[in-house]
Amino acid sequence: MEPSVARYDERLTAPRSWWGIAALISLAGGLMLLPLGALPLLGGLIGAGALAAAGVSSYGSARVRVVADSLVAGDARIPVSALGEAEVLDREETIAWRLHKADPRAFMLLRSYVPTALRVPVTDPDDPTPYLYLSTRDPRGLLEALNAVRTGSAGSADSA
Repeated sequence: MEPSVARYDERLTAPRSWWGIAALISLAGGLMLLPLGALPLLGGLIGAGALAAAGVSSYGSARVRVVADSLVAGDARIPVSALGEAEVLDREETIAWRLHKADPRAFMLLRSYVPTALRVPVTDPDDPTPYLYLSTRDPRGLLEALNAVRTGSAGSADSA
C-alpha cells in the first residue's frame, strides 16, 4: 500500500487576486445587462461569475506529484528512472528558462504567478522531450522527493 502514497503533492492554485478579478468580471456581466432589468442583471452576475470562477479554478487546478516511482505533472506521467538530476531554479533562472533558454520541445507546466521552478532533464533516449520545466512553490521539496524515489526505488522493488 505504501507505494501509492504521494511523497510530494502540490496544487498550483491561482493567487487570491485572480479571484478578485473573477468577482469584477461577474459584476461587469451584471452591469452590462442592467438596462434589460433586474432578472437579466442577476443572470449576468451569476453567469459571468460562474464562467470566470470556472476559468480561474481550472487554471489553478494543475498538480505536481511524486507518486510511487513516477512524477505526475498536470496530465504528464513519467517514471523517475527516466529522469536525470533535477536543478532548482531561483527567480532569475526561472524567468530565463521561461524565455530565452527555453526549448520548444520541453514539457512546461508553467504558472507565471509561481516564482520558482524545477528543471528536470529527461534521460530516456526514446523520448524527444529534453527536459521538464515544473513551476513549484517548493522546488527543494520536490527535488528531495525525486531523490528519495531514486535512492529508495531499488529497495522498494525488493520488498514488493
